[in-house]
Amino acid sequence: MMMPRGQQLLLPANPWFIWGSLLTALALNMLLNIGLWEREAWLPDLVAVTLVFWAIHQPQRVGVGTAFLLGLAMDVHQSALLGQHALMYSALSFLAIGIHRRILWFLVPTQTVQVLPLFFAAHALALAIRLLTGDFFPGWSVLLAPVLEASLWPVVSVLLLLPQRQAPDPDDNRPL
Repeated sequence: MMMPRGQQLLLPANPWFIWGSLLTALALNMLLNIGLWEREAWLPDLVAVTLVFWAIHQPQRVGVGTAFLLGLAMDVHQSALLGQHALMYSALSFLAIGIHRRILWFLVPTQTVQVLPLFFAAHALALAIRLLTGDFFPGWSVLLAPVLEASLWPVVSVLLLLPQRQAPDPDDNRPL
């Protein structure tokens, strides 16, 4: 497969870094949920953003099983219906893996537009589950969360690809 023009060749992703970033996103999500805003509907889901990133960039290492386990952890933390986040994250991971080859051909700003429907679909699924189980409608601010998650995409892309952009042994004679 040819690389897109002008794209830098990346080092392999370290599995410890992948899992560390997913667990850090989970911890930040938990801190956001118990912080000032508690469980506001407009808050971005950092686990979802990180999960989609790694499902797109490393689909062999981060898949539906990882998404399911992270979703169960979020369900237990939020005392939500067991399986609500697990289903949402699993569906999100499945959709991201399904389009990962196409998304990697675009530049990061265009990738933001490409992942926005994934986040909308995930939040629509979570909202449908909440409404079917008799929970209340959280308000129209729920539409802000996918937009915020998509707007975090460039920041997450830069931060999570930074260790892979480092040359292992920089040399003037070897540009890679």
